[in-house]
Amino acid sequence: MNLFSIASGSSGNCIHIGTSAGHFLVDAGISTKRIVAGLASQWISGEDIRAIFVTHEHSDHIKGIVVLVKKYHIPMYGTTETLQRIRQSSQGNTIPAELFHPIQAGETLCFDKLCVRSFSIPHDAVNPVGYTFEEEGQKIAVATDLGYADESILRQMTEADILYIESNYDRRMLLAGIYPYPLKQRILGEYGHLSNDDAAVVVRTVMSSRLKAVILAHLSKENNYPELAFQTMKNELDFSWKFNTERPKLIVAKRDEPIEVIEI
Repeated sequence: MNLFSIASGSSGNCIHIGTSAGHFLVDAGISTKRIVAGLASQWISGEDIRAIFVTHEHSDHIKGIVVLVKKYHIPMYGTTETLQRIRQSSQGNTIPAELFHPIQAGETLCFDKLCVRSFSIPHDAVNPVGYTFEEEGQKIAVATDLGYADESILRQMTEADILYIESNYDRRMLLAGIYPYPLKQRILGEYGHLSNDDAAVVVRTVMSSRLKAVILAHLSKENNYPELAFQTMKNELDFSWKFNTERPKLIVAKRDEPIEVIEI
């Protein structure tokens, strides 16, 4: 299996997951043009995408989904409430009904040897989820846009080979920044986002000798720096890594362009 992020941040999110069962996307929060260009950088076409897994209905995760699924006739999977919001979005009612595939949080879907499991996350959306992708003993976990990680979330992320984890803000930058007080409270709250320090605690808790890569995602443009998120996680890995294996590769997902492909 492999993963690369096409875009990550408050301006739009899209992740590619490559498996023996085919090519999949998590979210489509940027234009179809940018998604297709990102895929083409790895010699993948829109026609190759077997399904899109939607985490939640916020615009930075679904902004480009109507055009994309209609153009390439790609099935969408997401919770019933999330798909209802997509249908109610601009031009959402023009998507063919057969492309909507509602799921329940906690449900597992299998595509050949690949099994995709959704899990509930706390965020200010109607019914948001993260996803794990497992195939022949390999595992990728994707969790962004969550205010905290409880035991059930940590359990889903344990034993992952690749962790794609939100590292949205630096607490000091957020508190000292220009955001209005209510917005700061939303971000800091239980249904907001993970800070750099929060992400480090999650990785420390779930890391195992299997972990090959940690990808820091959904960084705030206003309340974080890539170098700061990277160093916070690097410090945690340097301190906490106790296994007789090589430390995992650490990457910060870019806001406006694809990252390198991470292979398991």
